[in-house]
Amino acid sequence: MSEPEVASDHPAAHEPAQPPTRLLLVRHAVTAHTGPILSGRMPGIDLSDRGREQANSTAERLAKLPIGAIYASPIERTQQTAAAIARHHDLPVHVLEGVIEAEYGDWTGGEIKDLAKTPEWKVVQAAPSRARFPGGESIQEMQARTVATLDGIVAAHPNRNTVVVSHADPIKSAIAHYTGVHLDLFQRIHVSPASVTVLEFHAFGVMLVKSNDTGTLDELLPPAPESSP
Repeated sequence: MSEPEVASDHPAAHEPAQPPTRLLLVRHAVTAHTGPILSGRMPGIDLSDRGREQANSTAERLAKLPIGAIYASPIERTQQTAAAIARHHDLPVHVLEGVIEAEYGDWTGGEIKDLAKTPEWKVVQAAPSRARFPGGESIQEMQARTVATLDGIVAAHPNRNTVVVSHADPIKSAIAHYTGVHLDLFQRIHVSPASVTVLEFHAFGVMLVKSNDTGTLDELLPPAPESSP
């Protein structure tokens, strides 16, 4: 059945189409710890020189997009990445506790090569829905508070592009939730430093527009206004 036409004199026919509600999830750029050390919520870890370059590059990619608000986890590396983005939009960076890094507990500051030898690491990789970091939070708890926070941001900024700078595990867990992937499979999702993941929220669902993207974002630009006849 074809859709009914809207009469040209109907008020809806003259209303401009509303832009979609988008979340742009950005992983922070690299620090000296990224890779060998599980930094977690350790304070005082800044972006490295390479990380600052990555943050500036991501900021330039986002510079042309209309951004309504910018949020970031309270940790230095996310705040510094978000600040690079905010400079192009004359916007403040709002602290968003709910997208903070996982609480790795006793693992915080540990070397990945050593942690990978533990029995708990195998559970984190193979059955994350059953995993709890020693002395820290479970992966299910991390996903639940991340998703609840992002749902709140979507509700607060309808029809806008909103940037949220977070960490790999929270972003991966959010991608899994919104795309219907079981948490036990979330380790199959990769999120690179300074990458952008775009989720588009509609009345009847969520669309993953980009995942782990480090290329151009030009297709997210709003269409150019039509010239008058």
